[in-house]
Amino acid sequence: MSDPVNGGNNLAQPPKKEMSMEVRLLLAFVLMGVVMFVTQYIMPAPPAKPPAKKDATAQTTPPPGAKDADATSTAPASAVATVQAASLPANATPQKPEPNFIIDTDLYRISISNQGATVRSWQFKKYKGNDEKPLDVVNSAGGLDFPFALYFPAQKPASNVNWTWYKQTGDPDGLGVTYEFSDGHVTVRKVFRFQKNSYLSRVSTEVTLDGQSLPHLIEWRGGFGDLTVSTAPGAQRTLYYDVTQNKLVEQTPKAASKGPVTASGNFSFAGIADNYFAAVFLPVGATTTTLVTFEDTVRTPITKPDEKPVPLSGMAVGAIPANRFELFVGPKDLDLLRRINPKLEQVVDFGWLAVLAKPLFLIVNYVNNTIVHNFGWAIVLVTVAINFILFPLKLSNMKSMRKMQALKPQVDAINAKYKNVGLRDPKAADKNQETMDLYKKHGVNPMGGCIPMLLQIPFFFAFYKVFTVSVEMRGAPWLWVADLSQPETIPIKILPLVMIASQFIMQRMTPQPAGDPAQQKMMMFMPLVFGFMFYNFPSGLVLYYLTSNLVSMGQQWFFNKTSMANLAAESIAPPRKNGRK
Repeated sequence: MSDPVNGGNNLAQPPKKEMSMEVRLLLAFVLMGVVMFVTQYIMPAPPAKPPAKKDATAQTTPPPGAKDADATSTAPASAVATVQAASLPANATPQKPEPNFIIDTDLYRISISNQGATVRSWQFKKYKGNDEKPLDVVNSAGGLDFPFALYFPAQKPASNVNWTWYKQTGDPDGLGVTYEFSDGHVTVRKVFRFQKNSYLSRVSTEVTLDGQSLPHLIEWRGGFGDLTVSTAPGAQRTLYYDVTQNKLVEQTPKAASKGPVTASGNFSFAGIADNYFAAVFLPVGATTTTLVTFEDTVRTPITKPDEKPVPLSGMAVGAIPANRFELFVGPKDLDLLRRINPKLEQVVDFGWLAVLAKPLFLIVNYVNNTIVHNFGWAIVLVTVAINFILFPLKLSNMKSMRKMQALKPQVDAINAKYKNVGLRDPKAADKNQETMDLYKKHGVNPMGGCIPMLLQIPFFFAFYKVFTVSVEMRGAPWLWVADLSQPETIPIKILPLVMIASQFIMQRMTPQPAGDPAQQKMMMFMPLVFGFMFYNFPSGLVLYYLTSNLVSMGQQWFFNKTSMANLAAESIAPPRKNGRK
């Protein structure tokens, strides 16, 4: 046998002791715990309420550190108008500051400034941030160009068109606005058009230099989405759907850590997103679409004065032959996305367990919409259903565990026979073999005790993913829980503590097979380990696990009180005495 520890020498080594089912179970959940703990460090719990941010609509000069801001853009409004009037050619029309144009629909409130013709605030009416205010997906604290500024990958106009003043012309119904600028050489035109009760809008941009079209892209810089939580950096990404390759491609800010990353092709859509919201541009009549990804290390509305800026996503998107886009800025709601474009469903990333996570979400969502009208109770009902569907497997395991308990005297006899045999003694293999032969003779699966826990692991990860990407779950209440996608906000979290108690009760109800006493004592601490792991998990995930425990307790009680338990034990022959039965 080759021994890699000892330099690969062919040394005879005694067989290693086979891990007991308890150790295997512990290892399985330790691995699960490691994954979830790492997730917590990457995406820590939301902080306390941040200080109220300044009204983005009031800002009409570039923030400190704004890129490409010239002297004109930072001067007082009256000075800017004077400079423009004195320096522009005769065929140019000088503009001046105007009140921000407000788009107020059933779903959002948008504030657009005529300085740069850029969006200063985009607030959703049906969603709130961690500061309990209407969620604003624009990072007004970023210090970069605001959304819908223009990015010039090649030739750049002499005028800083992202901070100069535009002529602002609103549509009569208040749902659209046109911005125009010209300095006699460069002409810029931006048109926004919105709908009263839809997250879908339209935007187009045109730039010419001395009558010739000037290639440009539309920016959204400094991050996107819910920036009132500390998990924002880990949730940021740009994305596009490549029609040629028939797949969605996502990039995190880290992809652009050494400079902007450009992708071009036949894209169905391209944009920027976080876990729950997306801003995607759907080209109209384009043959080629370009997406540029930036790493924008900037401040957010919750960044404290002594904290460092964080890396967030930035992007610029453009199309050939012209920038004409349908624009979706809204929640990543599957039904909503499907109605706009079936391919948009893929922006909801259910991860590597999508084959289970997505159907699980659809079922929970259906139960919520049609039966209980509460996601908490929907989770409870679906969890009960899952446990009853798996009951035949669990019943087989219960019988196996009861047989193992009946075999304890015989296993104890084997342990006594090899009492003084060490772990590295070759006879340890004989001990393990006798034990396994005993189990095999009576049709006992020594790993059966792990089955209930192992069955829960895929559902555990699937539910975890559902809570981290499904906007429908975001902010969903249940009894005292304010948000099922977040940990409980009360000082002492109730669900994890009840879950710990249920774990202890389950251990007392479950037949305990023979084993190392030290291992059995270690298993007694497992409920505390689970409670520690679950304490800062989403409340909905804890609710799922607790409900599963309670149903399992009921099923175990049913098994213990019926003849099935006695029949399983009676099927085990008594130990042999003096070679006779």
